[in-house]
Amino acid sequence: MSNPEDVSLASVRTQLHEKLRRVNEQLRKEMLARGFDPAQYENLALTAPLAELYMQREELRAELNTLSGVEGFTGERDES
Repeated sequence: MSNPEDVSLASVRTQLHEKLRRVNEQLRKEMLARGFDPAQYENLALTAPLAELYMQREELRAELNTLSGVEGFTGERDES
């Protein structure tokens, strides 16, 4: 039988993964719409809306890292 805390933690992780996936996709689409190469986001001076999406993504990654207890874990492959 599963520990309720484990189930709850898994649920939170799943929700964070989904949020991260959506933010990654939105960031990618917004960058493409503005003529930027999504693979170059680290080398660009991002506009305010793009910078906000980037920060949301980094915050979600940090939350997943905290939940996972694994340093350097991103929770999802970065395909941008």
